[in-house]
Amino acid sequence: MVTTIGVTGATGKLGSLVAQRLSAAGADLRLIARSPGKQLPVPDADVRYAEYGDGQLFEAATTGVDTLLLVSAMESELRVAEHTTAIDAALAAGVRRIVYISFQGAAPEATFTFARDHWYTEQHIRQTGVEFTVLRDNNYQLHLPGLADPETGVIRGPAGTGRVAAVAHEDIAEVATAVLLDGTLLPGEVRDVTGPQALTLAEVAGILSRHTGRTITYEPESIPEAYASRAGYGAPEWMVAGWVTSYEAIATGELAAVSDTVQAITGRLPITFDRYLTDHPDILGTLSTS
Repeated sequence: MVTTIGVTGATGKLGSLVAQRLSAAGADLRLIARSPGKQLPVPDADVRYAEYGDGQLFEAATTGVDTLLLVSAMESELRVAEHTTAIDAALAAGVRRIVYISFQGAAPEATFTFARDHWYTEQHIRQTGVEFTVLRDNNYQLHLPGLADPETGVIRGPAGTGRVAAVAHEDIAEVATAVLLDGTLLPGEVRDVTGPQALTLAEVAGILSRHTGRTITYEPESIPEAYASRAGYGAPEWMVAGWVTSYEAIATGELAAVSDTVQAITGRLPITFDRYLTDHPDILGTLSTS
């Protein structure tokens, strides 16, 4: 029997990488994107458009899909409800297995407020009785350069001397692709997916300095200072709390554990942050002097 694999977030960074790998492997593929207009990673693939929060459309989009990659929705106050709607719609459509992209340290009282959304989503998946695998990613290496102010070259936040085992999108995509293609890999398991090393933000700054040709530094903030320094952005309170607590979670050690998932599934070590910057110099943007 031909198994159709659905990939949500198909035009996003992670979804695109997974879709390309599944296509190369010859998988029967269904791309699910929020809206038309963005370039598809596999031009000739079957594609449907649906928002997570629209149960009727999402059920139609996943009809005929057997295994679904559920890439978490963009952060919002409604994210858990959107996930729940999408999961229920997918099951109503006949989806039999879900591979969910979660976040390391997901828990109801996680320091990082957005990680709480992931825990509640995981619990809903469990409660449905569907077959599942949960991949809990650490922070993305892609986002680390963006922590530094492009004008001053300073990273500021209440991370203390804590460490973060940031991971490359390519490594997550390799693991997710393997699990999607082989239902015997990690069934019913919750696995952390991290890079090969846990770095302090001072160490991140040092690596960025070498790659940009300028001095990048880390200056710890207190929690009140962090909220005050971000108050002028005009962002809603829940978003500011997410920004600040992402640093706090580093300080508490919740993002410091290094997992062996990438090596166990792919047979190679995960990509280091230094290697990632070498491979993707474009992400340095205006930080670079070259």
